[in-house]
Amino acid sequence: MRSFVHQAPATRVVFGAGSLAHLERELDRLGLRRVLVLSTPGQAAAARALGERLGPLCAGVFDRAVMHVPLGVAIEGVEAARSQRADGTLALGGGSTIGLAKAIALETGLPIVAVPTTYAGSEMTPIHGITDGGIKRTGRDPRVLPRTVIYDPDLSRDLPVGISVTSGMNAMAHAVEALYASDSTPMTDLMAEEGIRALAQALPVLRHLPRDEAARSDALYGAWLCGAVLGQVGMALHHKLCHVLGGSFNLPHAEVHTVVLPQATAFNASAAPQAMARVARALGVGHAAQGLFDLARDNGAPVSLRSLGMAAADLDRAADLAAAQPYWNPRPVGPDQRDALRELLQRAWDGTRPD
Repeated sequence: MRSFVHQAPATRVVFGAGSLAHLERELDRLGLRRVLVLSTPGQAAAARALGERLGPLCAGVFDRAVMHVPLGVAIEGVEAARSQRADGTLALGGGSTIGLAKAIALETGLPIVAVPTTYAGSEMTPIHGITDGGIKRTGRDPRVLPRTVIYDPDLSRDLPVGISVTSGMNAMAHAVEALYASDSTPMTDLMAEEGIRALAQALPVLRHLPRDEAARSDALYGAWLCGAVLGQVGMALHHKLCHVLGGSFNLPHAEVHTVVLPQATAFNASAAPQAMARVARALGVGHAAQGLFDLARDNGAPVSLRSLGMAAADLDRAADLAAAQPYWNPRPVGPDQRDALRELLQRAWDGTRPD
């Protein structure tokens, strides 16, 4: 048995079909009396309906959350929370909305109640990120960890299939990197493998039966586990590349994770054989990187950066940015490995199935 230190952040999780019915109870438990409801423009109607349901418990609705939390939107959100005298935020949605809630919490200290409607996993982490001037900067702070997360599979039953698959692949990326993290533990290994397994089984079902209650529950369960391990261990090359591609080139978050994950996994395979064996076992395949690529491709998700609109001319700059300030990685990366990263990005741009 290897030596390790395991520390799990404390978040209350309420899971189950129909669990949104417990929202008022959870707000009362935290002593919240005026929450600012947050959403993206696309979920504004649902956010307003939730605000109407809460009545005087709702301080207002701010429906301007967007990908990668641009600094200007974060400032607007902070101003809205202060002007409406909110004592907490209620984030309804995926990573964009929860990311905005974290930006507000970082500035104001307001507690977050998260109601995820995708499989992003951000709701289980103390990781925050803001994009300014084309650069996405991330950090960890316990103040941004949601106090309570309500997982209601019913809220994801109408999530479009395409978003369901890419959001699920995004969640799996957290678990894949957790398995070869420098600070992984036996507990995070178990959670990561189980999270991958649950999502890998659920996504093909959702492709054909989008409203299947059992598959929606399994996918949300897997996303919870994957998000939880993201909050407990450090991330590596895959997440660095995705932060660069999303923050500097404004590519869609979940789709970028979907495209990059098989390529980053293949890049790290020789340096993390035990992690690769766990990933392959969870997927029910013989080759981890190929299994991830096939899962995305066979369920209609994008597998190339080219299909996301990235220009080939931008690959050199992306490699430079990724190599300049690298995250820890089982296979060392940095300025000396810039060409290897450039090759990885080329394969991701082309959509090449890993060897």
